[in-house]
Amino acid sequence: MAKRQLMSISDKAAERIQALLAKAEAPVAGLRISVTTKGCSGLSYKVEYADAAKTGDEVINDKGVTVMVDPAAVMFLIGTEMDYVETRVKSGFEFNNPNESGRCGCGESFYVDRDKLSQMKPEAN
Repeated sequence: MAKRQLMSISDKAAERIQALLAKAEAPVAGLRISVTTKGCSGLSYKVEYADAAKTGDEVINDKGVTVMVDPAAVMFLIGTEMDYVETRVKSGFEFNNPNESGRCGCGESFYVDRDKLSQMKPEAN
């Protein structure tokens, strides 16, 4: 059986990733996603250019783009959809994450119930 993908990438996110990679000042392999400690809720998504996959990265190849997920972020991102949203007042990547237990009022950070995380087990496919 094929291994289930860690997270999915929407069509809009894939288009935006392709545009960003085309504008990069130096050749890059894709984007890297990590989770950092930040904001009033504790965790924040970080998206940056990646020259290559690092040891332990989960590599996602979907819709013609490559996204690498930092190993420390994997448990926080299982089942997440990466999307790109553009409105009159903001634009950026959004993460539709079923593991989030809540967000801060400004939307900059999120938190995950540690008990919920400890109960999660990667699917064996």
